[in-house]
Amino acid sequence: MPQLEISAWDLAILIGYVVITRVAFGWFFARRTRGEGAEGFFLAGHRMRWPIIGLSFYVANMGGSSFVGLPGAGYHSGISVFHYEWMPAVLLVLFATFFLPVFLRARIYTAPQYLEERFGRAPRLAFSAMLLLTSMLVDAPGSLYAGAMVLKTLLPGMSIWITITVAALAAGVYIAFGGLGAVVANDALQAVLILAGGIVISVLAWQAVPSWDAVVEAAPPGALSLAQPADDPVMPWPGLAGVFLVGMYFWCTNQFIIQRALGAQTLDDGRWGALFAGLLKLPNLFILILPGVFATVLYPDLDNPDLVFPMLAFDLLPFGLRGFMLAVLTAAMLSSLEAILHSASTLFTMDFVKSARPDLSTQRLARWGRGATLVFMVFAVLWTPQISRFPTLWQYLQSILSYLTPPVVAVFLLGLFWGRANAAGALAGLAVGVPLGVIGWGIVEWLGLIELQYLYAAVVMFVVGLALVVGVSSLTPAPPAREVEGHLWRREDAAVPAGHPWRQDYRLQAVLLLIITLAVVVWWW
Repeated sequence: MPQLEISAWDLAILIGYVVITRVAFGWFFARRTRGEGAEGFFLAGHRMRWPIIGLSFYVANMGGSSFVGLPGAGYHSGISVFHYEWMPAVLLVLFATFFLPVFLRARIYTAPQYLEERFGRAPRLAFSAMLLLTSMLVDAPGSLYAGAMVLKTLLPGMSIWITITVAALAAGVYIAFGGLGAVVANDALQAVLILAGGIVISVLAWQAVPSWDAVVEAAPPGALSLAQPADDPVMPWPGLAGVFLVGMYFWCTNQFIIQRALGAQTLDDGRWGALFAGLLKLPNLFILILPGVFATVLYPDLDNPDLVFPMLAFDLLPFGLRGFMLAVLTAAMLSSLEAILHSASTLFTMDFVKSARPDLSTQRLARWGRGATLVFMVFAVLWTPQISRFPTLWQYLQSILSYLTPPVVAVFLLGLFWGRANAAGALAGLAVGVPLGVIGWGIVEWLGLIELQYLYAAVVMFVVGLALVVGVSSLTPAPPAREVEGHLWRREDAAVPAGHPWRQDYRLQAVLLLIITLAVVVWWW
């Protein structure tokens, strides 16, 4: 096992990058959004163009957990984890076609705000509370924990508490002053760094292995195939339905992802940005997952698969470039954390503070958002070390989401496409379905009383959510048609204006993205 060492130059590159980007970007956007109030802080004044939106979508999902988890999963069980990376291409096509037009037409700040306009205040608050809970117990601590593990490996003398606290302060203070504009602009820079760093490591890993045959021989059986048996403990092929459902929650309704598109300058910018992000997810097979498989040749006796990426980086790169890769890892962790904290502050401010204090000015709402960011940051720091009590970070994240989120997907789908769905049904789906998911997770994952792969559990919870919404809605009065028709998806929402250049037609771009995705999946199936 190579010695993980960094030089003074590496540390200088890391510190310089973090300080300069946070001071420069945060100061610039604090000045730019000053006086714009809530819309400037939460939606960047609707100035976001499609390349920035796409890069920001991508990097918000590429936190430390991805840099740690994807190569580690490739090392441990092969490329089947790529199902989580190609599925967003399909889901973002659905988001651009069905979800985004309705959201932008309503000019909402948050996904729960749509539920209020469609169903009423109670479902909105129920969903907001669920999102805040998952952000503070799953998303933010997961990102902090993954980044802290990598940095602690490279700096073994540093306490995990120090690593977590410094990262949280850097992200929290940055967002509190710069708002969404700072987050998205810095995301664009960091997306370029992430892609560049991943490509460099991938190329060096390809060159380091003796041959493809050596990789096939060293990797676990079936590791180079996407198709896995139905009883596979990690990624059974029927579990793709669960990947789809959890992914729909993440890419179509999760506030910290979709807020980038809600700040789009135009509907086309939001659509193109989403499709661009779907395209960017596909190379992760080559720049993160396959290098993890190659590591089975280079480091066959690695005890902890989560060490694969730092091991590759610090074994294959010379001094100096190691600092660059450390900056990439730090950038990934901070970008994801910034997105999570900002979306949580938006949810709290717009869905709870504004509801309770409608008289507050937009400037005071923005101040509430900044204060909430710092409070959530402290909570995430205090909770993060608790993750070490669970077997793996991946199991902690995916199992919770598989049980909690499918009822949410059921509520949104029926809200968009079924006019008969009413407030009572939506509230039942959220206020009953989500707690049932918590109970199910405790019985299966915590107590181990029932053996059920969590992706299969996601399908079960989706059916439960559908049954609750449809059943309760059917037994209670239908909502007035005039009150819901404006919040339903309409055929014209998928149309493009007459005379729109064909090259700019998002439908053509979506078809091309799906063809590319299908080709990659079939090749590696």
